[in-house]
Amino acid sequence: MIPMVANIPQKSIVIVGLGQTGLSCVRFLAEKDYVLAIMDSREQPPALSIVQHEHPEILIKTGGFDASWLQQADMIVLSPGVDPRDADIEAAKQNGVEIVGDVELFARYANAPIIAITGSNGKSTVTTLLGEMAQQAGKNIKVGGNLGTPTLDLITEPAPAFYIIELSSFQLETVSTLNAFASVVLNVSPDHMDRYDSEQDYQYAKAKIFNGDGVMVLNTDDAFVSQLSQQNRNQITFGINADFNVVSHDGKQWLAEKGLPLIEIDSLKIIGKHNVANALAALALGSAMALPMSAMLTALQQYSGLPHRCHLVGENDGVRWFNDSKATNIGACVAAIEGLADTGNIILIAGGEGKEQDFSELTAILQQSVRAAILLGHDAKLIEASLPKELEAYRVESLQEAVLKAKEIAQAGDNVLLSPACASFDMFSGYAQRGDVFESLVREHCL
Repeated sequence: MIPMVANIPQKSIVIVGLGQTGLSCVRFLAEKDYVLAIMDSREQPPALSIVQHEHPEILIKTGGFDASWLQQADMIVLSPGVDPRDADIEAAKQNGVEIVGDVELFARYANAPIIAITGSNGKSTVTTLLGEMAQQAGKNIKVGGNLGTPTLDLITEPAPAFYIIELSSFQLETVSTLNAFASVVLNVSPDHMDRYDSEQDYQYAKAKIFNGDGVMVLNTDDAFVSQLSQQNRNQITFGINADFNVVSHDGKQWLAEKGLPLIEIDSLKIIGKHNVANALAALALGSAMALPMSAMLTALQQYSGLPHRCHLVGENDGVRWFNDSKATNIGACVAAIEGLADTGNIILIAGGEGKEQDFSELTAILQQSVRAAILLGHDAKLIEASLPKELEAYRVESLQEAVLKAKEIAQAGDNVLLSPACASFDMFSGYAQRGDVFESLVREHCL
């Protein structure tokens, strides 16, 4: 631990959290006229050695927060993983210290229009799909945010045509001046209830993406999102009865704009009803950016989706295996089940860290569309308590055991779906490792 000093000079910024986002903030702010200090509750935060090497002059405190540092700062820059409800952070705020995050800094320094995307589920898919649409249209764009490159790392000279950024509710908590050129809340379902005092607080964080006067892209099929509509704002809608919707044409289902068929859904590489909604959202955002429809449809037809998001691993003996490890909340799990429900019976593999979610919200969809459930992880017991009584259910101790059990009970026509509805940190380093292990096991034992 590097010792604290008694006084932090004026025009000072304390960066709280030294992971990928914190490192991005350090590198960006070190070039400005500020005096920086850093603190992290961890003894060995991930980027500690990098900052010590690149900026040995910056004061760093690890292993906890120091209230005196926070109280004396002119600004506190919070990493999204740091809860702003922390007592020391809240006390500094009450004392008049400005609390921001990297996205708020990005909004203040961005030199091109921002397209901002959030939602409980689908935001990474829409962000990357929209990026490919823009590239197909020949636009110079920068894509990042929650799904990868920190927002401050995106800022370049010369400026791009657009910044396309994915934002989480954690990032939006500390945003006040974003004013995106166009923004969307794809959907809202309960998530991160271990972080928020109520579902309303979570919803409020998501809704902050619409602050400003840019184009609002609204999902008319989501009860909460549709209520966010504002008079005197340019709005584009997607959903059943919306600007971008689905129509029947020549006996097939097509994505459409105001009733005009655009592209046949069966020609898309991405699967499921939730991906239909994602495609409509991307088209709506692209229209706000004035992207040519031909370029958008070409990109959409070529787009094969992201890893760990309802990805078809393979098929053998009539059984299809899907990796949806990114489904770290109930809403994402429900979306995956609904997306596959019309294609065959589902054997669901679920479980992990439940983040204080109410798993009774799964009961109805499990009853309708799932033939068997295989449960593992820290909160498997909580999920089991919400299963329909007649549902075939198994408890296992490992992902390998889950895959082998699924292989044992699967029949031709079944879909085996890893869609955990939980975080992975009880057993894995993250959802990506969980998905990689699942795919490896499936290829070894089932294909």
